[in-house]
Amino acid sequence: MNVTLSATLAANEDIDRRRRAGERVINLAFGEAGLPVHPALQRRLIAASERNGYGPVAGAPDLRVAAAGYWERRGLATDPDLVVCGPGSKPLLYGLQLAIGGDIVLPMPSWVSYAAQADLAGARSLLVPTPPGEGGAPDPDLVRSAVLHARGQGREVSSLLVTLPDNPTGTLARPQTIRRLVELARELDLVIISDEIYRDLVHDPAADYLSPADIAPERTVITTGLSKSLALGGWRIGVARLPDAGYALRERMLAVASEIWSSPAAPVQQAAAYAFTEPDELVERVTDSRRLHGAVLGAVWTRFAEAGAKVAEPQGGFYCYPDLTHLRDRLGVATVQEFCALLLDRHGLGVLPGHAFGDDPGALRVRVATSLLYGETTEQRLAALRSSDPVALPWIAAALDHLSESLRALPAGPQQQVSRTRIGPSLIPAAAAN
Repeated sequence: MNVTLSATLAANEDIDRRRRAGERVINLAFGEAGLPVHPALQRRLIAASERNGYGPVAGAPDLRVAAAGYWERRGLATDPDLVVCGPGSKPLLYGLQLAIGGDIVLPMPSWVSYAAQADLAGARSLLVPTPPGEGGAPDPDLVRSAVLHARGQGREVSSLLVTLPDNPTGTLARPQTIRRLVELARELDLVIISDEIYRDLVHDPAADYLSPADIAPERTVITTGLSKSLALGGWRIGVARLPDAGYALRERMLAVASEIWSSPAAPVQQAAAYAFTEPDELVERVTDSRRLHGAVLGAVWTRFAEAGAKVAEPQGGFYCYPDLTHLRDRLGVATVQEFCALLLDRHGLGVLPGHAFGDDPGALRVRVATSLLYGETTEQRLAALRSSDPVALPWIAAALDHLSESLRALPAGPQQQVSRTRIGPSLIPAAAAN
């Protein structure tokens, strides 16, 4: 087993140290939602603060009913008995790998913890590249051969994971890609794990979103939580919707949960139960958050594109994934680690290297997270949420100016005009379309 401190957490701690030492650093490395807790949720948490019992391993009944209603409003009839709650979707994902067993097919690149959790579970990851212009889903043209090759070597491959929309690229896999992956999962008898933690932050509410559970509810597990849509990362609460008739998997999940986390924090479960009923005040907060994320991320994406990066236009969440490999000679770096060090040490930009997400260390691809640009105080963050033009707010504009100045200072040749060309579901600069 070779598991180290999460690259995301390690980078955030390093940037915090630098900022405390007086360095000017823009934190584009940490994927925290960066917004205040809604007062209605604060009140619910306080009201439930006397609840100090462990409660059911699967989670409080009212939370499981509320989560079932959340999925039913998205077209998925859900039995509350097939909802399992945990202290964040991250432990649930780990519990699923333990409960399902076997090796797992992952998109490349993909969130830093998927492969690390497989390693912890004693399994191996099959990293399969994503289709051009898409992220979060392994390329269906490559999945079959990867699985059959692994099985030919005696390995047990049991599951396939997708992230909709994606971390690290911020893009959304096309419905036709999801349909083809579902066909392959049925053919190869794979459980599909669909991490939909960013679903409610798809920038365009009318986007063509397809969950594998829409067409294969009998073999799809969905995980989600409130850490991104309602900025409750520190509250640690998540829910999983198990496959239809997935009672055997439920028993294995509860066995795992009983030995690792026992049950989620009782007061947090009560606040989460309220959140998953989606009252108007919280729907409004999610709507405002989605608009803010899209506006600031779009501004950051534009600046990287103008600097010559090949970068798909993000469609959800608060990430983009610039590729400057073609500028390697001008930048004078050999690896993505050297590139990240250049950005941080000389230009005060903290980003995460693509190799942390399973990408080629020789490719100069980095994940950029924009959600900590909204302000240093609750007042600034609330102003950003309420603004019709958040990128014009002085503190956000200053961060964007810092980014622009730093990118202009890179030895990458003249800037480009951004000309958008559609590739799959996303838009990338025309210069990057080859």
